[in-house]
Amino acid sequence: HPRQARRAPAMATALIVEDHPDQADMVAKLLRLRNYEPVVAPDGETALDLARRIAPDLVLLDLMLPDITGFDVCRRLRTERATMLTPVVMLTALGDSENRVQGFRVGANAYVTKPYAVDELFEAITAACAWRDRMERSRLQGEIHVELDSEITLLNDLNDFLLNLCQSTPFDAEQVMHLRQAVLEMAHNAIEWGNRHESDRLVTICYRVSDDRVEIVVRDQGPGFDVNNLPHAAAPDDPFTHLDVRDKLGLRAGGFGLMITKGMVDELRYNGVGNEVTLIKRFRREPEG
Repeated sequence: HPRQARRAPAMATALIVEDHPDQADMVAKLLRLRNYEPVVAPDGETALDLARRIAPDLVLLDLMLPDITGFDVCRRLRTERATMLTPVVMLTALGDSENRVQGFRVGANAYVTKPYAVDELFEAITAACAWRDRMERSRLQGEIHVELDSEITLLNDLNDFLLNLCQSTPFDAEQVMHLRQAVLEMAHNAIEWGNRHESDRLVTICYRVSDDRVEIVVRDQGPGFDVNNLPHAAAPDDPFTHLDVRDKLGLRAGGFGLMITKGMVDELRYNGVGNEVTLIKRFRREPEG
């Protein structure tokens, strides 16, 4: 017999999102061994509707679906308060690193590539459910410091923090997603421009939660830059000239990150050197009276 995974509570429900009946049937049989009652959705929209109605304890998610992608399903699960803590294990034939990173970018807890061993699936399920238990027990207080050495580390830590933020603060799901986009942009800038993708250099993120705001400080180990002199980045009064500069420098298309980020937060400021950025997002207060 395969090595035992932690058994689910009696009558736990697992939603299998898979449009191939034979694949869905195989996963269902394996889940019954772990005391899950399987429910199958043949497409993404049906899966989202079922997730809202039955509140499954686990989602097993294929990426190639007949209507929307599994990435879209996962992203929408994470943006709705009722489903944002549902454990999601992606089961897919797409094994390349780009799709794997995208899976964690939209909030998957585990990414299992077909064909997979039974033990591999059970371990992914156990880890995903342990994540939910940890998130339900934790509440944000004071400061949290995270050191990042890879993009997947960044995505996992960021997803966990922001889901916790949504539970622990007055932010709604839209505000949390705006903050997520802002932190991702600044963290990727730190990895790409500050540390120049050098793996021995870390990106440090400090989250501070206070009574009226969240402050997030992103710092890299690079030499910094002049914030007021970025010809390769978009400017509000001239958002397109930088594209010619990037083309001449051989840079990929982009350069809108800083401008986008400023629109996602209430305040953005750099230190004097330019290797540390602070993002501030304040809680909305209901008018008195």
